Amino acid sequence: MERISRPSPAIRRRSPPPQAALDLAMTVKYEAGAERTAIDKRGLGEDFSILSTGVAGEILQKFVNYHVKAAVFGGYSHYTSKPLRDFIYESNQGKHFFFAASREEALERLARAK
Repeated sequence: MERISRPSPAIRRRSPPPQAALDLAMTVKYEAGAERTAIDKRGLGEDFSILSTGVAGEILQKFVNYHVKAAVFGGYSHYTSKPLRDFIYESNQGKHFFFAASREEALERLARAK
C-alpha cells in the first residue's frame, strides 16, 4: 500500500459534509489512484460523532458506495454514547470503514483490509 503524504482536505470545512466526503473519495480514487485513505478525526467535526445528525452515516455511505476504504483515526474512548460505540464496533467488524486510535493503527487496518 502506497502512502500519500500530502494532507487531505478537512471534511468539516466544506459544506455539506457528505459532499466533502464524496470529493475526498473521488480525489483518493481518481487523482491519487488509490482505494484507501486514513482520515484524522479532527477533520470531521463534532457533528460526525453525534449520530442523530446523520453525518457519520452519510459520510460512511459515500466511501462504501464508491469503493474507497477509509479509516478514521483519533481518540474515541471519551465518548459515552452507546449508539456511537455500537456504530464504531459495527464499522470495525466490516471491510470498508474503520475507526482506529492512531494513524499507524489506521494504516495497518487499511493494509489488512480485503
